[in-house]
Amino acid sequence: MEVLRRSSVFAAEVMEVFDRSPTDKELVSQAKALCRDYINSRLVQAGVSWSKPEYHTPVPGGKLAEVSTILLRLGDELEYIRPNVYRNIARQLNISLHSETVVSDAFLAVAAQIFTAGITWGKVVSLYAVAAGLAVDCVRHGQPAMVHTIVDCLGEFVRKTLVTWLKRRGGWADITKCVVNTDPSLRSHWLVAAVCSFGHFLKAIFFVLLPER
Repeated sequence: MEVLRRSSVFAAEVMEVFDRSPTDKELVSQAKALCRDYINSRLVQAGVSWSKPEYHTPVPGGKLAEVSTILLRLGDELEYIRPNVYRNIARQLNISLHSETVVSDAFLAVAAQIFTAGITWGKVVSLYAVAAGLAVDCVRHGQPAMVHTIVDCLGEFVRKTLVTWLKRRGGWADITKCVVNTDPSLRSHWLVAAVCSFGHFLKAIFFVLLPER
């Protein structure tokens, strides 16, 4: 199974939609391209080597590249203040990484719990951090094909849960407003929003652990 589809496949449509209102399909394609880029960044950061050059294909240039940079920047901040939450995800969830169904169900359960009380950019970044943390676990445990599964699961979750919210904000580019300046009050707002997502993530771990896997 192909682990990661090349982001360049989506380059033309992904870049074009920033000049107009994006469709559901385009928002999902962008979400998956951003997820691949976020995961690749965390794999490199974790010192996990890849055997195929296409895994390192970055998101297309232009606005999406800017969105990806900001998403990673916010993710860095989120993971810095609570690093243990986004590491060893599989161990925290007590799941096997050998079953695609188990990995999919666990990720979607966590995703659903993160957004139980509503949608914020802080929670969106948290979702990507969870996806990347789980992907790192999969590769480290010899299950690189599961990364493809995680990317697809995130795309499906975005389609079902986040697309309407994203459309109201004009698409993924709205995340750039999180870092439009260095005003301390803006930073405080971001941290508060992020911290809110932690409780839902930890709560999700509890719920996923209830049925033994």
